[in-house]
Amino acid sequence: MSTPLLVHALAALTAPALAGATVLGLRVRRDRAGAAAGAERQRARISELEARCAELERTASCDPLTGVWNYRHLQLTLDREIERARRAEHADQADGPRPLAVLMLAIAGFDAVIAEHGRGRADAILRDLAQRLAMEIRRADTLGRYSGEDFLVVLPDTGAEGAAQVAERLVWSVRRHLLLDWSSGTREPRPVHGNGLTAAAGIAVLPEDGVHAAVLLRAADAALAEARAAGGDCWRISPRHPDRIATGLCTTVTSGTDYGPTAERDRSENPGSLSPCAGGDPLAQPVPSHTPASVAVPRDVLS
Repeated sequence: MSTPLLVHALAALTAPALAGATVLGLRVRRDRAGAAAGAERQRARISELEARCAELERTASCDPLTGVWNYRHLQLTLDREIERARRAEHADQADGPRPLAVLMLAIAGFDAVIAEHGRGRADAILRDLAQRLAMEIRRADTLGRYSGEDFLVVLPDTGAEGAAQVAERLVWSVRRHLLLDWSSGTREPRPVHGNGLTAAAGIAVLPEDGVHAAVLLRAADAALAEARAAGGDCWRISPRHPDRIATGLCTTVTSGTDYGPTAERDRSENPGSLSPCAGGDPLAQPVPSHTPASVAVPRDVLS
């Protein structure tokens, strides 16, 4: 076969192969582009699901009325901190086991607010007050709504003396809290002796008052009952505590977040924020940072 004929024959045989290779290359590029677009959609979907999951975790741990932690989160936090303290107790530590205090706070006076202004106004005042109390504790502490107008504070690395300082400050904050006022006219003068709200606090400390959550809560509740029997506006430490600190009316409170002697190891000197439930993993290790969030109620106060 002559050379020209051979060239034409090879060209005739090669043309379909080249066309097929071109089509195959285009198809591969199209499939790669589709796969990249699909992977991008999957990443966007995963990010959306993660955000929704984080929001569900946050709302599941937040009290919808006050914006602080709810009863479920308090239980989980208390169990976790007790386990930490018990592990430290069995560890070889020169300065001893980690202390842990539980403070139960009951606020009285909302019946009068409800009777005069209604449930909606009382709920707004309770939310505003809860946010104020959250600012009075450290970032490492946990304040949540226990039930009704009762709150529970879990204080890691805090003994009886430090918990007494916190109780004194919280009771004082309730008494002196500026109530919300939506009136457009002349405001009534603020009462000389407070706002009509008072608080009683009960303190229990691990291990003196127990090493289990239920036992600690019972001890704190018994101390709270003593404070209520004394007329409220005060705090009491658990009757079972061997070294009961002298208690009385809360008339003077020091500022800051120092909860006692150096032996009560404060791992976080940062104060709490306006809303302990504003985002973050509620069970993160260590205790999550709390970012501020605005309170959805007017900020006008009695002058």
